[in-house]
This record gives sequence, structure tokens and C-alpha cells, in this order.
Amino acid sequence: MSTATRGISNVWALLLALAAAVVVTLIQPAPAQALLHNHHDENGTPVLRSLESLRDLDYQSWQLVAYREGPPGGPLRLRVVGFPGKVRLDHPTALLVRSGRNSWQLEDITLANPKLAADGRAAAAEFNLAPLLADLDRNRPLRLQLPGVFVELPVPPYVVAEWRSLPG
Repeated sequence: MSTATRGISNVWALLLALAAAVVVTLIQPAPAQALLHNHHDENGTPVLRSLESLRDLDYQSWQLVAYREGPPGGPLRLRVVGFPGKVRLDHPTALLVRSGRNSWQLEDITLANPKLAADGRAAAAEFNLAPLLADLDRNRPLRLQLPGVFVELPVPPYVVAEWRSLPG
């Protein structure tokens, strides 16, 4: 094979490798990003929320809604919602949260919310999220436990990052 032919083959090999690298880069999934939703409630109060659907270790789906009402510094809450008719949550039941060696017990404030207190389906519970967020300094995974409801609900770091961005 002549030097010119070998040079052309090397160029084609390089172009093929470059094209493959571009394709691999384009098809890789993007890292998860915070998806906070800003809206106003029926009274015109601003609400900033993070909405995620996660599965517990028994593969049951749960919706987690972390939200702040009002301007920065407003109350921080975490609402855990199960499938109505499939689960019934008793109140008050504290939410246990673990991360590594750290643990928290979040106060059940469901009955302080008139809408949730009057909801006969009892498929949602609400907790004070402020003590947890005040202690977290990194976006580490969390494990939630709601006694009598689920043993462990893993919360990935990108969700923790969303929650941590709520106060400010």
C-alpha cells in the first residue's frame, strides 16, 4: 500500500472515530436538572414546588411534592401522596428520614391543612420540611420511612438538590 493510500485510510479512520464520538455524546442522557414550578394558589399566594414520582422498595409509586408558600423564607412542606383507595394514611405519623448516619423525624402537619384534613380519601400526608433542609449541606440521597405505610422510599440526590433550592 502506498503512503498516499495509507494517509487517506488514516484520515477516514479518524473521521469515523470522530463521528462515532459525536453520536455517543448526543445519545447520552442529560444529567437530571432541578425542575421547580412557580405558580400562584387560588388566593394569589406564590408557590414554588418540586414534584417527583418515586417508587418505594416494594415498587409502589408515591408522589412527593416539596413546596414553599409565599416569598423566600415562607413555610417549607413535603407532601407525600399515595394512590387513593390503595393506601390510607393515619395522622399524626412522623416521617423518618435517614442519610448515612444522620436521621430526622419530620412532624406530621397534615391536619393543619384544611383541604387535607377534610379529604376523606386520606391518601396524603404533609410534613414540616424546614428542619431537614436546615441540616442538609450536600445533595446526598435520602431514605424515607413512613411507619405502617412504606419501609423505605429512596430519594435520589437530584431531588434533594431541588428541595434544597426551595428556601432561597
